[in-house]
Amino acid sequence: MSEMKNNGEDLLIGRNPVLEALRSGREIDMIFIQNNGTDGPLGRILGLAKEKRVTVRRVPKAKLDELARPFNKGNTPANHQGVAAKVALVKYASLDDIFARAEEKGEKPFIIACDGITDPHNLGAIVRSAEVFGAHGVVIPKNRSASMNGAAVKAACGAEEYIPVAKVGNLAQALDELKERGVFLACADMDGVRADKLDLSGAICLVIGSEGEGVSKLVREKCDHIVRIDVLGKIDSLNASCAAAVLMYEKRRQTGN
Repeated sequence: MSEMKNNGEDLLIGRNPVLEALRSGREIDMIFIQNNGTDGPLGRILGLAKEKRVTVRRVPKAKLDELARPFNKGNTPANHQGVAAKVALVKYASLDDIFARAEEKGEKPFIIACDGITDPHNLGAIVRSAEVFGAHGVVIPKNRSASMNGAAVKAACGAEEYIPVAKVGNLAQALDELKERGVFLACADMDGVRADKLDLSGAICLVIGSEGEGVSKLVREKCDHIVRIDVLGKIDSLNASCAAAVLMYEKRRQTGN
């Protein structure tokens, strides 16, 4: 067996299964390759992963043994051949899919973009809120970002089945495309305009940054607006997924539907 649900995530082990997954275009979240492994098939895997911009992590054999443990047969360890891959639990969408969803509903595009959200629980919660508040899609980058793995899917509580999640190679370029297609960009930051004082009623993409660093400088510079949430307590900020939910609610309040 080369594929199995492992703690809520799909896992492939072995050189041929991983190589064929890459060749077929299957969505892969991450590839784990044993330290110093570059021979034959592993070299081809590394080359294809680089070509397709799939994240690769070099790990010790012990890590691969741990990942492959569910494939063990009795006391016989599974033969991972120095490589394993975590593959997506959801089928990722495209930006076109998100625009098509807005068009089908007769609404102006309402999109959530995640910049540096590395906690899968936060990502799943954002996807859940996006579906609840009527967003047409969520955009995440391939690198330096959580993916829709088992933890994210669990936090999304099934919302991922009803809203497109697009994974893009370059978030900044994707935001440029959104602007070209008439979508305004508003990123969340404490230095911005208060949410209820900013017009969020039109075609808009809300950009949510990481809790630690916020929205990256490059992404912030591309945004048309900076928006903030007023807080009244002694804690001066909200969890990223909570902040996203508040801004989504304010967007829907202004839209009036």
